[in-house]
Amino acid sequence: MKLDPFVVEVIRHGLSAAAEEMSLVMTRSARSPLLREAGDLSSAITDGHGGLVGQGRDIPIHLGAMAYTIPELLKVVPRENLNDGDVVIYNVGALGGNHLNDVKVVRPVFVDGEIVAFAVSLAHWPDIGGTWPGSYFAKAIDTFQEAMRIPPVLIATAAGVSAPIVELLKANVRDPESCEGDLLAQIAATKAGEKRIVELCREHGKAVFMATQSRLHDLSEIEMREALRALPDGVYEGEDHLDDGSVNNAPARIHVKITIRGDEATFDLSGSCDRVSNFCNTTPFMARSAVAYAARIMSGRDMNQNAGALRPLTIITRPGSILEPGWMASVAAGNHETSMRIVDAIFRAMQDTIPERLSAGGATTAGVLFFAEPRPNGSWKMLYEVHGGGEGARHDRAGMSATRVHLSNTSNTPIEVIEANYAIRLEQQAIRWQSGGAGAHRGGDGSVRTYRILAPSMHLTTCIERMVIAPFGMQGGEAGKACRISLVRQGANVAIDGKSNLVLQQDDLVTIEMCGGGGYGAAAAE
Repeated sequence: MKLDPFVVEVIRHGLSAAAEEMSLVMTRSARSPLLREAGDLSSAITDGHGGLVGQGRDIPIHLGAMAYTIPELLKVVPRENLNDGDVVIYNVGALGGNHLNDVKVVRPVFVDGEIVAFAVSLAHWPDIGGTWPGSYFAKAIDTFQEAMRIPPVLIATAAGVSAPIVELLKANVRDPESCEGDLLAQIAATKAGEKRIVELCREHGKAVFMATQSRLHDLSEIEMREALRALPDGVYEGEDHLDDGSVNNAPARIHVKITIRGDEATFDLSGSCDRVSNFCNTTPFMARSAVAYAARIMSGRDMNQNAGALRPLTIITRPGSILEPGWMASVAAGNHETSMRIVDAIFRAMQDTIPERLSAGGATTAGVLFFAEPRPNGSWKMLYEVHGGGEGARHDRAGMSATRVHLSNTSNTPIEVIEANYAIRLEQQAIRWQSGGAGAHRGGDGSVRTYRILAPSMHLTTCIERMVIAPFGMQGGEAGKACRISLVRQGANVAIDGKSNLVLQQDDLVTIEMCGGGGYGAAAAE
């Protein structure tokens, strides 16, 4: 079919706008502050066979995984088994997934009796059962200790939402009211996406809409191949490390070998360490998502990120490794910690080839502090806090301070929201001055936040990287300062690890100091 290029662009932007609207529905309808305020959610639209074609301006690590979500789902839930009005919920990692807190709600979109697209809402549920409140258990030996596993199941049909399934989910989480509100918001988000997709089909014709989706994949493939051809052929190797978790709790190695030949590139991650002893394993879909992000940065182009852009890329992981540990492994932290190490390893591999496109090491950690406050009725209040740090400097500017970098794109929960809803007082919110690395351009500074516990007790989870191995400098720039976390109890310092679960007492003071970014280029001599 001959397509009008202007119509192709109208539909492309229409798909992106539909995904954006889905995310707005979520943030305005969800119950959890993590979704309403911090925005730990993502929305996407795929074609009728699962190829990613539209996405919101959400979380890169989520969106990259969504390129695999629907194709994997359709292997176990065939298209012919789906009906108009069906909505599927699941979180298992084997189906294009990540960690279990990230729950996906998927709606097939029918036009004239045919599936033309899927609307996908992904949201991080603050608790989804498991051993520890918040479902991040640092010492989990398998996935069953982490959280409830949800295989694909119909949460809704044309007849309405399934009350028994909702009750089953609520019975296995620690904040059932918020869980129900967040779930219904996700269902509503997919309905909003469906409405916009149907409108596009009615306005431009179903055949044009479907042909345009295919054309969008082809255009991105062409652009990615052109970008790879512009890079010098060769083999490039780089590595970075997680702070711990390997043999004898040594730093865990993430290694990449990049082979560029003409208009194709292979990213071989098989040299990474074996499955680790904590929750920093990750799924191969997270590894692919991280590579897709880094490849787009390498391209130097603001291309449409969809399934076509992945066609020239071959991504290799090794069974039994930290990046392919098997579907029973604990993976909670791998979503936002291990995936970031992949990006850092790729940047280090390419830093001498395309330095002008890359930044020095930044706050490639979510800096998670998870507070769980018990209620008198036995349920829990959940506060999932992520913290910004210093951005790595670039060849032409200093790094930004107190921001998120690469695969993360969440916000702070406002102090007013925290203090109005939890027995916590925020006693400090500041920039960690001079934490960025020196260089011709200085790395950005990290942030500092201090929490005073007002409840008789509260459970705390920490999930923080870059406490041992600081963000690296580039082209002669110095490393930024590493993250620090401290607990003061009755005037005395209490040891606290970057990956831990503990019970806090009333009047405890918890402070997180986020790392600074690395500097770029050697600083001028004084």
